[in-house]
Amino acid sequence: MEDVRIVELFFARDESAIEQAKIKYGRYCRSIARNILGDERDAEEAENDTFLQAWNAIPPAKPDPLRAYLAALCRNIALDKWDALRAKKRGGGQTEQALDELSDIVSGSESGEGFADALALKDAMNDFLRELPEQTRKIFLQRYWFLRSLREIADEFGMKENTVAVTLARTREKLKKHLEKEGIQV
Repeated sequence: MEDVRIVELFFARDESAIEQAKIKYGRYCRSIARNILGDERDAEEAENDTFLQAWNAIPPAKPDPLRAYLAALCRNIALDKWDALRAKKRGGGQTEQALDELSDIVSGSESGEGFADALALKDAMNDFLRELPEQTRKIFLQRYWFLRSLREIADEFGMKENTVAVTLARTREKLKKHLEKEGIQV
């Protein structure tokens, strides 16, 4: 079923919207959640929460594209769940490793002007990503947006795991320089 039709079902408050969205994007959302959470049951729960949250948000939201909207919902739900689980038990998993790689560059602290700082960071990150070669951008996003392992990325791009690690290290260094040039404290 086309995304436009699925969104129309959400707007009509037709419960089959959830079913159709799940048929089309359920595996995709679960994959995102699994990469973050590392547990199939938690990933399934995040997937279900994604479609419930979509039901509650559409309308008034009119997502286009639906795939990206659901991916962002699922990612945020999974990260919130990961934070909650991490607070209960400290464990070093794939998600923590990927987030730690960026922690030296992009701090999660709420110092300074807060909201204005977050907007400036968002704009600087978008500019940076646009400047990257397509493959480097995809590798960067696979690691730091979808939180995929180095092995998964290497397999997808037909590269050695070490090549992916070096590409990401160089890209993080470029990001750091870009943010400093933009006047964003790193």
